Amino acid sequence: MPSKFLFIAISVFYLQGSFLQAAQIDSTDYPLKVGVKEAPPFVIQEGDAWRGISIELWKKIARELEIEYEFEEYDLQELVQKTEEGEIDIAVAALTINAQREARIDFTHAYYSTGLGISVISDAGGIMGVIRNLFSFTFLKAIGGLVFLLLLFGLIIWMLERRENPQFGGKPLKGIGSGFWWSAVTMTTVGYGDKAPVTAAGRILALIWMFMALIVISSFTAAIASALTVTQLESAINSPNDLYNFRVVTVENSSSADFLASRNIRYRSVNNVDSALNMLTNGKTDAVVYDIPIMQYLLMQKADHQIKVLPQSFQNLYYGFALPETSSLREAIDVKMLEIIARPEWRRLREDYLGEAY
Repeated sequence: MPSKFLFIAISVFYLQGSFLQAAQIDSTDYPLKVGVKEAPPFVIQEGDAWRGISIELWKKIARELEIEYEFEEYDLQELVQKTEEGEIDIAVAALTINAQREARIDFTHAYYSTGLGISVISDAGGIMGVIRNLFSFTFLKAIGGLVFLLLLFGLIIWMLERRENPQFGGKPLKGIGSGFWWSAVTMTTVGYGDKAPVTAAGRILALIWMFMALIVISSFTAAIASALTVTQLESAINSPNDLYNFRVVTVENSSSADFLASRNIRYRSVNNVDSALNMLTNGKTDAVVYDIPIMQYLLMQKADHQIKVLPQSFQNLYYGFALPETSSLREAIDVKMLEIIARPEWRRLREDYLGEAY
């Protein structure tokens, strides 16, 4: 008997919760204003119609909860602002849940998790790639270091030889130039023989420089080989730590923009990721940082491109629907959302838009 009464009590409690949930939804002014922002494959506009992963999920929730609604399009900044002000009832987009937005608006449970990624040009070889790397900061720094060493030893040999060796005589500029020439031909083992030290100190310096030059020239040769190797060129950007010396583009007011700003990485912002990828194709930037599935989807739609999304992801992202903080809809939507994303059809929906490797 006690178990029977317990079952009845639980059933009554569940029904009361269901009636309360229904009452909260019924008390809402219809149709709901649903704010959307295009972000394929989550929100895709086709004329006056909308589809995509986020849109299909919302349609299922609204249908099962018998909610009437109408879509209104906004940009990202407006979408958050209108939700905060209560001018729209729910925001449906590839909207990342983060602390800054949570302080202004409310979020449902996350329905999709992903991360930020980096898109680069996959074919970094060819003559332009070689030229670009020859003028890179790393390569120019190596050249500068080599010139400094040549000048240093050229200056020392001039100071030691200028009084007793006419090969390094004359005005200081001419003498230092002769020292620079001597240190260069000595390092490269060319040894034209037109200039050679005659003092004991000068010859000791020459011996020291000859042995040092073996190490210097081998290191410099390795640096040149690395700069001209296609593999090295293709892996110039592998992680966010590599972005500091490159031109970076992302979408304004996005989570990727917040991430780059937090890491003090300089970037240029554009209105949408498609524009950013076009800049990458046209050589106007070196890397695009944005949400991985959105970049992958857009690249799948492009027939001919040389862009690749690097396999490494960073900065976990969680997408959710946004509501005003005073909204009474969240509980009902959360429950229905969790039911839907547990179904096999949710997996099939994601596969339809993103393929098997989503």
